[in-house]
Amino acid sequence: MSKRRLGRSDLHIEPLVLGTNVVGWTADEKTSFAVLDAFVAEGFTAIDTADVYSRWVPGNDSDSEKIIGRWIKARGNRDKVLVFTKVGSDMGQGHRDLSAKWIVAAVEASLQRLQTDYIDLYQSHWPDERTPQDETLRAHDSLIKAGKVRFIGTSNHDAKLLTEALDISRQQGIARYETLQNEYNLYTRDAFEGAVQDICVREEISGIHYYGLASGFLSGKYRSATDAGKSPRGGGVVGKYLNPRGLRILGALDAVAARTGAQLAEIALAWVAAQPAVAAPIASATSVDQVASLARGARLQLSAQDLQELTDAGR
Repeated sequence: MSKRRLGRSDLHIEPLVLGTNVVGWTADEKTSFAVLDAFVAEGFTAIDTADVYSRWVPGNDSDSEKIIGRWIKARGNRDKVLVFTKVGSDMGQGHRDLSAKWIVAAVEASLQRLQTDYIDLYQSHWPDERTPQDETLRAHDSLIKAGKVRFIGTSNHDAKLLTEALDISRQQGIARYETLQNEYNLYTRDAFEGAVQDICVREEISGIHYYGLASGFLSGKYRSATDAGKSPRGGGVVGKYLNPRGLRILGALDAVAARTGAQLAEIALAWVAAQPAVAAPIASATSVDQVASLARGARLQLSAQDLQELTDAGR
């Protein structure tokens, strides 16, 4: 399993990032510790979280970062993992916020929750129309100079915003975004493919994309409205994915599974990882068995025929 460089940074990761939006939500602390242990045991290092995970749960206050911090402290393994987190979501202030003032305060809170002195990759979570990008980038640059952040990335940026950000960093001689985290999977392609992907290839920006399994749809467990009602995340996928194109993608995944013996989720993740300018998909797990499947997906090498069949099915 070869490592991939993130942008032009010094960070190198295996082709899988553990998403932790489920930590403190559908995975309690004990389960989360087991999942994190299994992930590292499989040879992976990159863990992605955000200050806002998972504040949508009543009584939850950034529990994902807190639980990860307690796990790192309990295992004493900070030097063996790469911690990615994000800033900019609405944390109660009523709007998305990438102002310098907010970033400087938010990073301290994340460092405290994560029980670490530095963050390996600090990402702008969502565009903030209120704040000029040069203000955001200068704030990130100051954190790098202070040793609190090693590298920066962004998320949910379109081609215009990404180009502007890279131009600002180049012109002002400050830190640039080395990674891009957009939604990208076999079904949802337009947030990355096309102009954004072209920029990433040209500028050596690495994609670490979320919803690699389309909220579980690409695992094949949701093939009808009845199936979708069986889990907390299921209800939200019905209208979006259960249509002729979605079912055509599942058919292609079934065909590749018949040839390779791999599970559908493993194939879906392997397809994302094989795309130009992609370093790794992000995927979450709520059990050790799911981690084992994610690991198999990261190691799966699809043939040119497999990749083409899957790509065509999702068009």
